[in-house]
Amino acid sequence: MTAIAAPTTAGSLGTLYVYGIAPAGVRPPRAPGVDGAPVRLLTEAGLCAAVSDAPASVRARRRDLMAHQAVLGELAAQGPVLPMRFAVLTPEADALRTQLRDDRAHLTAQLDGVRDCVEMNVKGTVVPGCFADLVRRDEALRALARRTRQRPGYEANVRLGEALAKGVARAARDAARQVLARLAGLAVRTASGPVDDEQVLSTSFLVRAADERRFREAVAAQARDVGDRLELSVTGPLPCYSFVDAPSAPAGR
Repeated sequence: MTAIAAPTTAGSLGTLYVYGIAPAGVRPPRAPGVDGAPVRLLTEAGLCAAVSDAPASVRARRRDLMAHQAVLGELAAQGPVLPMRFAVLTPEADALRTQLRDDRAHLTAQLDGVRDCVEMNVKGTVVPGCFADLVRRDEALRALARRTRQRPGYEANVRLGEALAKGVARAARDAARQVLARLAGLAVRTASGPVDDEQVLSTSFLVRAADERRFREAVAAQARDVGDRLELSVTGPLPCYSFVDAPSAPAGR
């Protein structure tokens, strides 16, 4: 099963929208699925896939994104689940049952790997303007600021501004490494996300559900420690997207 870009035409009658895979025996989600379709379970080889009839086209509308998440939330409340990204389709039920049977060992191992866990995502963005602290801590910046005061001018101001901007970014990256080191010890696994000049930390943590409160408290403590350099935010609990590797179905779309 491979995620496809929205908007997408579902195509032939019988195409299924796939939400996730769970151990057999879970209750079917009561929440309506994408486009309001009822969600059902296809069971095979001790596993089940939550599916609904695919709409004529799949678009990333807010209501459908929320419906996708609501279905996964109901499954996750019952136990481990391998979440599919939004807009994963398979052309027919038999193809999906075959995949569940053929990939049973891999899928079961993936479920065991996230059992009793949640995903927590922590992002850190650069806090601009901590110039006084930077100049106080950095001898090179102090010397440059002193020369700029003594011989002010456009080019001198530009050089100082660039040096300060680089110093702010460097301090934020150092703070991000500190945060990551402290939080990683509370997680089973971590997965790094994309970063840039402004968002210098984007990491998902696989956390035992029983440790979620402890993890949040640790994030809050780190936010206080590095708040002059790095603004932290935490999102979760989330389905464990970053820590599963659902295979592609040959018949998937």
